[in-house]
Amino acid sequence: MKKFVMAALAGTLAGAVATTQIAGPLLAQENSRSTTVYEQLDLFGDIFERIRAQYVEEVDERELIEAAINGMLTSLDPHSSYLSPEDAAAMRVQTRGEFGGLGIEVTQEEGFVKVVSPMDGTPAAAAGIEAGDYITHVDGESVLGLTLDEAVDMMRGPVGSEIIITVVREGEPEPFDVSIIRDTITLDAVRSRLEGDTVVLRVTTFNDKTFSGLEENLAEQVKAAGGLENINGFVLDLRNNPGGLLTQAIKVSDAFLNAGEIVSTRGRNPQDGDRYNAEDGDLAEGKPMVVLINGGSASASEIVAGALQDHRRAIVVGDKSFGKGSVQTVMPLRGDGAMRLTTARYYTPSGRSIQALGISPDIVVHQPRKSPATEEEDESTTPMSRSEADLRGALDNDSLSEDEIRQIEEDRAKAEASAKLREEDYQLAYAIDILKGLSALGPTPDMETAERK
Repeated sequence: MKKFVMAALAGTLAGAVATTQIAGPLLAQENSRSTTVYEQLDLFGDIFERIRAQYVEEVDERELIEAAINGMLTSLDPHSSYLSPEDAAAMRVQTRGEFGGLGIEVTQEEGFVKVVSPMDGTPAAAAGIEAGDYITHVDGESVLGLTLDEAVDMMRGPVGSEIIITVVREGEPEPFDVSIIRDTITLDAVRSRLEGDTVVLRVTTFNDKTFSGLEENLAEQVKAAGGLENINGFVLDLRNNPGGLLTQAIKVSDAFLNAGEIVSTRGRNPQDGDRYNAEDGDLAEGKPMVVLINGGSASASEIVAGALQDHRRAIVVGDKSFGKGSVQTVMPLRGDGAMRLTTARYYTPSGRSIQALGISPDIVVHQPRKSPATEEEDESTTPMSRSEADLRGALDNDSLSEDEIRQIEEDRAKAEASAKLREEDYQLAYAIDILKGLSALGPTPDMETAERK
């Protein structure tokens, strides 16, 4: 401020005159704008008083004002809203990883509730709810015309109670009803397992336990494999992960990067932007990585996928992500309520905004929908497998030792396990096949240099 004042004082008289001539109309315009705003606020007060005095039924003044505040916020974008004291408390519980409900992340589109993603291990996932589904009715009542918070309130209820939601799904000719029993949702932010020589890290949400869970699970699987040298790579599965805390997305990205930008945020004013950079240290020690995404991967998931993709640290496989590239700040309000306000857009290291566009996979792989098949059909369509070894009197292989034959049989068993995985989860099997292929090629020159160091 001092520099600005000193610069202004150092200006010539002609400059001061010119400034005064320009500032006059601008000041008048600003005053006119303020007058208009106060007139609108007076109009709001008049309407509020008339509703309170003349509406056909007596109204709750607090609810009326909260509805007006929420209407103002929801008119901005689908992610800004007012949180009542009860909703604010529920949100704080949810970021800790345990809450009551169905287990779906939702947004609003064309007046209907759209499922961003069902959460793993929740009643919604068990009932077959899919990313991209539209919810049109809750217990027979239409959600059209309701705000997102109002629709979500309709879906809340006591643990153990039943709810019937009407779903419209692409590819289905008619809407259909789904019955779900509400339950307490306890989210394991990270789960992991070994698939052959590959570590699969499944990240379901970004709450305050995600990064610590990732560290623990990764170390556990490396130990189970007998050391990092026995692992051909890592699959980071972010499918149907609706996002969560920005700080956790940054930590998860940093876990696999040694340097460089992870994400930047830019608000209305340039000085309000932030840039987050990785620190030295890669938990995977340079091992190849594949990141799995789909249409249910949103927000924080897209930050991680975009950062690892831009740094060429991982191959991104699957379907285009959801495309939520905005940052919401939760601001406490008087009376224990809160305001969720969109304050910035975020950008991947290459400077691209994914708002409404999403992250495009390096390799597009669609997950085929499972079609029920009877045992008779399975048996009739499975061909008989015959080989030279099945023929009577076939010669033995005299060029291999027993240990070599045993190794071939073990490799064949792994290949058959991979084939079975393709039927259960085609996208994951594809990701693991990529890592197998990279492992077969041997270490890259960069990896060899790192090993020599």
